[in-house]
Amino acid sequence: MTGSFQPTDTYLANGNEVQLFEQAYRRQLPVMLTGPTGCGKTRLVEHMGLLLERPVVTISCHDDLTSSDLVGRFIVTGGDVVWTDGPLTRAVKAGALCYLDEVVEARHDSLAVLHSLTDHRRALYLDRAGEVVHAPDTFMLVCSYNPAYRSSLKELKPSFRQRFVTLAMHYLPPDREAEVILAEADVALPTAQRLVRCATAIRSADEAFHFEPPSTRVLVTAAQLIAAGAGEFEAAQACVLAPLSSDGALTHGLREVAAATFTDADSPT
Repeated sequence: MTGSFQPTDTYLANGNEVQLFEQAYRRQLPVMLTGPTGCGKTRLVEHMGLLLERPVVTISCHDDLTSSDLVGRFIVTGGDVVWTDGPLTRAVKAGALCYLDEVVEARHDSLAVLHSLTDHRRALYLDRAGEVVHAPDTFMLVCSYNPAYRSSLKELKPSFRQRFVTLAMHYLPPDREAEVILAEADVALPTAQRLVRCATAIRSADEAFHFEPPSTRVLVTAAQLIAAGAGEFEAAQACVLAPLSSDGALTHGLREVAAATFTDADSPT
């Protein structure tokens, strides 16, 4: 559920998100990142951790996430009952960037513990432990979610969203998305460009087919498979097309859309 990492990869900005993120950090404001899956939300947080010289603690949100999972709980150790901090509490105490990925997946009652961290109090109340943890200046709360594909039963309350500075993110322009692929996989530029054209064509068909579009992440995975010797269309089908849907008719339609972007020699007949 949680983890800490030290980012090392170069982040390619797609607007003013880096500047706004840093300005929010300097003013101790929480940030909400929105955008389609795989458009760079997590990579931005990693990059900002490096830029701001702060550790990043990430929490993957899900239906079963409880407030105790976030803040901590009492556990029995060696016959004694002791309090153990959760990842959110540890992040606050360390003055880290705490990143709640896909926060819309968490239960609303679990998110209530964040309220006091997102207003003037900047404090975490550990009711069960009888403790109040005041966030240092370096602590920052960052959340993310994909608003376009969330279930109608899983919407963030407007009152919760308004606690955050919201940075709307999008896929990079084709030429810069190809740069990301080149940086992550040992393939030629034309190959990277064809993969991006494939993804762009499928994303354009999104409104008609109603599926979550392919991310930059899956293009990098396809490129890595190509670098290992796979054919371009073969890799695109395995990494880009197949994960999108199990519907045979839909997959066939996407296959035709994607095939048009590759060379005749590599595409199926």
